[in-house]
Amino acid sequence: MVRPVRWGFIGTGRIAQTFARDLALIDEGEVAAVGSRRLDSANVFGDEFNVPRRYGSYEALVQDPEIDAVYVSTPHPMHFDNAALALEHDKPVLVEKAFTMNGAQARELVAMARSRNIFMMEAMWTRFLPHVVALRDLVERGDLGEIVMVEADHGKWFAHDRASRLFAPELGGGALLDLGVYPISFASMLLGTPSRMVTMVDPAFTGVDGQASMIFGYDSGAQALLTCTSAARSATRACITGTAARIEIDADFYAPTSFRLITREGDVTPFSFDVAPRGLRFQAIEVARCLHEGLVESPVMPLDETVAIMETLEKVMATLEPVPAR
Repeated sequence: MVRPVRWGFIGTGRIAQTFARDLALIDEGEVAAVGSRRLDSANVFGDEFNVPRRYGSYEALVQDPEIDAVYVSTPHPMHFDNAALALEHDKPVLVEKAFTMNGAQARELVAMARSRNIFMMEAMWTRFLPHVVALRDLVERGDLGEIVMVEADHGKWFAHDRASRLFAPELGGGALLDLGVYPISFASMLLGTPSRMVTMVDPAFTGVDGQASMIFGYDSGAQALLTCTSAARSATRACITGTAARIEIDADFYAPTSFRLITREGDVTPFSFDVAPRGLRFQAIEVARCLHEGLVESPVMPLDETVAIMETLEKVMATLEPVPAR
């Protein structure tokens, strides 16, 4: 059996904890080391997930010769520096979404990875879930005909807390980078980069984007209707409508779930998948496959698409309305 990928974690937050739990379910990867800005945080994480090596700095982590790949899960503004640090030490790197703060940072990171011939991928774990793999196969097989419309929403309720990362401008807060990236990436997977867009983006109480509605147009004639909000728990469903059939994806569309293929005549075929708990392990399996095959990027989540998604997010965020005067 091929040796599992030995992961070094930069960051110890909730998403890192979820990824660590999922890694324990597979043979393709394991958490071998963790780094934090404070050694006590690394030790707490290490104790919970039985991580053998803990570091009180990111620099010490990336210098560990026993690490095969680095996972970056720090707040958004830190992604660029943390990923660049891993690349500078010739470590393959998986970077949490949103990949960076803007398109320029994304382009620079990708150029750096390619110049060094080092693997890098955005951690858009949704793309590797069984139900997304299955629906992508149906689309590619032509079961839907030509895609006409993609709809997706992602809304969660967050208490108004100025200390929360989601509302802190200095920590890259806002609904788009945390929530909107999912429907935007979903539409990108199916339709590519939009050629036209109409957006409405309103602020949360701290001035970061709190709610966004987006209509994207594509050269194919297809459209995407996408929404996100940090003010309410939405349906979090998605639908892909084609000329021959549509796919209705249950909540939460971005996490392990089920869907139905409904033909133009109304025939329904259900698809269900036994996946627990969250499904982040599938992205780890993809990284392991790419590394073992000598690939420097994933064909499922290619770097050019990651850059395009970041550029789209940046354009949408540029239309944020100012906080109303009170």
